[in-house]
Amino acid sequence: MLIVSEEACQAVVGRSDAFQAVENVFAAMASGDAYNFPVIREAIGHADALYGFKSGFDRAGLVLGLKSGGYWPGNMDKGLTNHQSTVFLFDPDTGQLHALVGGNYLTAVRTAAASSVSIAHLARKDAKVLGMIGAGHQAGFQLRAAAEQRDFERVVAWNYHADMLPGLAAVADDIGLPFEAVEREQLGAEADVIISITSAHDSLMMKDWVKPGTHLACMGTDTKGKQEMDPALVAAATVFTDEIAQSTTIGEAQHAVSKNLIGAGDITPIGNVINGSHPGRSSDAEITLFDGTGVGLQDLAVASVAARLADEGGKAQQIQL
Repeated sequence: MLIVSEEACQAVVGRSDAFQAVENVFAAMASGDAYNFPVIREAIGHADALYGFKSGFDRAGLVLGLKSGGYWPGNMDKGLTNHQSTVFLFDPDTGQLHALVGGNYLTAVRTAAASSVSIAHLARKDAKVLGMIGAGHQAGFQLRAAAEQRDFERVVAWNYHADMLPGLAAVADDIGLPFEAVEREQLGAEADVIISITSAHDSLMMKDWVKPGTHLACMGTDTKGKQEMDPALVAAATVFTDEIAQSTTIGEAQHAVSKNLIGAGDITPIGNVINGSHPGRSSDAEITLFDGTGVGLQDLAVASVAARLADEGGKAQQIQL
């Protein structure tokens, strides 16, 4: 069995590796070659933590496994990331445990890869201004990945805690993009692509603030009750997602669905766009929205890449069970 540490994952898995793995698994899901098992996610009644399991099987990539972990909101005060997880990979031919892979870095890089896949396939080609809602641990990953998909000229950003924005500004400076902290109304008026990556439970962006032609990548809502967008904005957009079942129940679309503004039939798997069975954006004025709920197959895909590359590069530990 392989043990792949957090440090090894960071050493071997780059943004392009994660992008390709996530794009491939979205395509496999849409074609019926991969599927996720039901998610278990619960408040454990201790440390305000959410804990659960995501699992699935990719027949095309022969990847089977699960991700165990969750969200501990007090971890930043302890010098740890709030999201903590580990991925277990099994041999699909025998059921034996094949690899134990650190999941914290991979969670961040696969979430950023998902939004960047949506930008690659759905954002206008001439998008110039990137808007960021949120400035937590994952925001920097999101910014770096998004910047590789379009020729952005600047970044506008908002965060509930404004004192966290300098950290995101430093990332923008590192990749050579001018950065400005703005209010949400200005962000909506200026941004061609908006990424939201928060743990909010209320609308952060209203329908009237977002201009025609915007692409929204909503990456923070992954639990019942969470919310980042005005349901009327979701209803006004053409909605794409990683998995419809999660989008309607725990994703950003849950609120528009509960208000009967849209239904499951109004949501398209982004894998259909990747596979070419859906055209994606239909006009430069269309608002597109990617509801990135975070599926277990994303984690398994990037963890499988990490295990392979770490093994090949001598960065994985081999043990006998």
